[in-house]
Amino acid sequence: MLGLSVTAAHATYSVVALDPETGELGVAVQSNTIAVGARVRWGMAGVAAIASQASSNPMMGEIGVTLIQRGFSAEEARDMLVAMDDGATNRQFAIVDFNGNSAGWTGEDNSGWAGHICQPNFCVEANTMTGPEVVNDMAIAYVQATEAGLPLAERLLNVLDAAEAAGGDRRGTQSAGLMIFEQRAIADYGDHALDLRVDESENPLAELRRIYDATLAGGPTSGLNDVIEAGNYEQAMEMVNASLALDPNRDAAYLQMAQIHLAMDDVPGAIDALAQAIELNPKQYYQILRNDNFEAIWDNPDYQALGDYDAFWELEPSVPGGEGMPMPPMPAE
Repeated sequence: MLGLSVTAAHATYSVVALDPETGELGVAVQSNTIAVGARVRWGMAGVAAIASQASSNPMMGEIGVTLIQRGFSAEEARDMLVAMDDGATNRQFAIVDFNGNSAGWTGEDNSGWAGHICQPNFCVEANTMTGPEVVNDMAIAYVQATEAGLPLAERLLNVLDAAEAAGGDRRGTQSAGLMIFEQRAIADYGDHALDLRVDESENPLAELRRIYDATLAGGPTSGLNDVIEAGNYEQAMEMVNASLALDPNRDAAYLQMAQIHLAMDDVPGAIDALAQAIELNPKQYYQILRNDNFEAIWDNPDYQALGDYDAFWELEPSVPGGEGMPMPPMPAE
């Protein structure tokens, strides 16, 4: 029997789910504890997603994924994990596999209110809540978001919002996390298609949603250069504004806006856009002076006045290769 000493993830609600249309698996969680995303979220693309909480034991995630991978059903994996852990009465975990089978466990010593609801393709669970209305509303929110055709990540975020709106954690909020597993999602290899965490915040769900929107902000400007080259400047501006609607602090969007103005021979408009980018990210001032897209304004005094132009320097050549650079001399004592 394994009785591991672990950092607890008490006062937690979470959801695991499969989108059978896309094959994505996902986990989302919120808790009144620091960095809950580091301890609760587990999974593997094409295999399973698992949320292990309430005196969380990493065995539930690591071995749970292995059991599913080896052909165990979600329920068989749950029963095996419970049998292996002499602290199971304090645990809570949920599993959904790649076939949409789900299973959950709520140990009798979980802090009340605690419980879970498992259905085809998803499972929701919660402990130290205000009452059963929390998981009830979580389950309803998942079904409604699915019927609305929302992407899996947004379904999971809606579930967390529904939990909090129903009363949520009796002791407050502190951290949250969202993870989406998709096969070969990173450089045609890794499976963490989305891995977002808010480790400490007064409003982790709002912050998690903001970060999620920021990850989407590059999408509306996909293909922007082609649109600019075609002279469709109004459409190009609409694309940039759609990006800024998702992330108003996206300095890269203002650089794109400046490119549109330059294509229209509107140098003052380009400099105004670049000024906004620099206000959001002062390091952009020198980066723009190294970006060939903005060569037309490098010598413009109005642009140079946006920063300390005299401190600009050309970058030294990089040092590629396997051996790297020698260790520099240590500074004198």
